[in-house]
Amino acid sequence: MPESSGEKTEKATPKKRKDQRKEGNIFQSKEIIIAFTLVVTFYSFKFLYRFSSAAVQKAMTEFFGLIRTQESLTASDLPQMFVKGLICFAIAAMPILLIASVSAIIATIAQTKGLVTFKSLKPKFSRMNPINGIKNMVSLKGFVELIKSILKITLLFYIIYSVLKNEISILPKMIDMSVLEAGKATSEMIFSIVLKCAVAFAFVAAFDYMYQRWNYEKELKMTKQEVKEEYKMTEGDPKVKGQIKQKQREMSRQRMMQAVPQANVIIRNPTHFAIALKYDPPEDKAPVVIAKGKDYMALKIVEIAQEHEIVILENRPLARALYAEVDLEREIPPEYYGPVAEVLAYVYSIKEKDLSKI
Repeated sequence: MPESSGEKTEKATPKKRKDQRKEGNIFQSKEIIIAFTLVVTFYSFKFLYRFSSAAVQKAMTEFFGLIRTQESLTASDLPQMFVKGLICFAIAAMPILLIASVSAIIATIAQTKGLVTFKSLKPKFSRMNPINGIKNMVSLKGFVELIKSILKITLLFYIIYSVLKNEISILPKMIDMSVLEAGKATSEMIFSIVLKCAVAFAFVAAFDYMYQRWNYEKELKMTKQEVKEEYKMTEGDPKVKGQIKQKQREMSRQRMMQAVPQANVIIRNPTHFAIALKYDPPEDKAPVVIAKGKDYMALKIVEIAQEHEIVILENRPLARALYAEVDLEREIPPEYYGPVAEVLAYVYSIKEKDLSKI
């Protein structure tokens, strides 16, 4: 069955890919960003845990110490306490937040290859159309997003359950532990949950990466007609290009025919090929082919040569060889110096006889 003209079966051309990139329509997986950020933040928090916990402990000691030292709390004290609280938060949490932000940026840049565009931020009223929203929800893309969300929630609950099930015996004992011991036990459970979640989400991200790439390539596909139209826009209409080339060939032939009267000799075979040679020793190192033709063009060259009384000689092998191997306005190769020299010598002898008769 013939393919429908509106069916997208062709791979996207480099031009379309470039245009889509300029518009901000690029391939990327958000799950890769989430998984990478989670892993980096987790290990950063583990590395900076002592620093952050020390900052929190110092802040708690300072604020709880106010209960003993400060007899009353007034409205003028609140701004100062608020600023102190922000400073404590910045010291304890800002390094982790900055690392998380930088890791998300790195993961995004790695996928988008450093693309920076604001076109995707322009408001599109089509996004506000509820019909389009419903179509997206019931589409394959919406179904895959739903499956991913269910899978992530299921994995998260399963991991939390499996960790707490193994550590449930420790929870009652935390009552008898010190604050530091209880915090350490709690942090170990949290680290275990986060690490297992990171591994699970990495598998989800790998699946999402393959799907997003497949879906992106599918959406970029073009119809055969779109490929043809793009080719016309970039390379020009084939019909127009053909007409231009035809015109160029005609102009080239006209210039070639205008050069025939300057030839010293025409070598022919006898009707199929004709070569016009010009040799001016002060300017040319070797004879130059100023015109050549086959069949009809060969006859036209001979006709013009006869009109201008140019010597015409028949040499079938030489005519065929020069036509095949020497381009227009190019000197003949050294291997033809001997045969052409004999031809030119014969031409000069004829001209000398004609001059002696005068």
